[in-house]
Amino acid sequence: MVATSHDVMPDIELYQPTDEANALSLANTLGKDGWLVGGGQDTYGWLKDRNKTPAAMIELKQIDSWKGIKETPTGIEIGAVTTLTEIANSTLVKGKFEILSKAASIVASPQIRNVGTLGGNLVQDARCWYYRRGLDCYRAGGNICYADSPEGLNREHAIFGASRCVAVSPSDTAPALVALDATMVVSSNAGERLIPAEEFFVGPAIDIVNMTALKEGEILTAVRIPNDWANAEFYWEKVADRNVWDFALVSIAAVMKVSNGQIQDSRFACGAVECTPRRLTSVENALQGQQRSEGLAEEVSGLASAGAEPLNYNHFKLPLIENLVKRAVRG
Repeated sequence: MVATSHDVMPDIELYQPTDEANALSLANTLGKDGWLVGGGQDTYGWLKDRNKTPAAMIELKQIDSWKGIKETPTGIEIGAVTTLTEIANSTLVKGKFEILSKAASIVASPQIRNVGTLGGNLVQDARCWYYRRGLDCYRAGGNICYADSPEGLNREHAIFGASRCVAVSPSDTAPALVALDATMVVSSNAGERLIPAEEFFVGPAIDIVNMTALKEGEILTAVRIPNDWANAEFYWEKVADRNVWDFALVSIAAVMKVSNGQIQDSRFACGAVECTPRRLTSVENALQGQQRSEGLAEEVSGLASAGAEPLNYNHFKLPLIENLVKRAVRG
């Protein structure tokens, strides 16, 4: 049965820890019954529609140690509870990793960016409307993908890497962090885990229920970005139906080290084409040591769409991803 919206929130306990130890203890004790809340922009819709039914919410916004942006000897560290507006406006982020400030500045709307957090943007759940409306799809424990069916509406869905579920990663900041070779700091009562951004996001072939590598009781507490790509040449672009509010149809994050017109090294990541941010390693390899030119942009663009398996209504994503690669290579 399709869930319907209600006028009131369900009864639910609210915890508002003010220190890291208390938050991690609550996450450990409550396990799957505890819902972690940053800005709450994704949370309240789930709860109001009764499509998620946790016993309690653990609000993280009062934990100062998980907020803010600081420079470190090896790069910068951003607390997971830092707002997207802070990241978009940060002179430190703009000065070293402008691609991330651009990605953060285009998430949803100004009002949402003012309260939405980096952690929330990274760990938000799939945006497939079949799943969000409470249908019993694979991701919800059923045995069908409604989007990947003859009648399925799948314009926004994946063209790569699908395995039962064809929902894409909805995060705008994720491709930028994958391109920057960031590291996710994940904390729990057992200690701290460091996970490369590219491994933090997981596809349905690995985990059909979760979109990240977070385990029960773990919290994403910070993101570390190494100086390896500081002040490189950056290219970020998001194609969406509207400039405000909408999720990407396709996005690209490219970082390149260029000297005298020669591309010495690069990292490319695309959003909204796969269940995780997609590294374009074939494009990166083809660009290595090449002189930048229009011909080179044309030559490597086809590599970006190689192996794609579009669905009924998203064939348009193939020329989109190719053209975004062209634009990035051109600069």
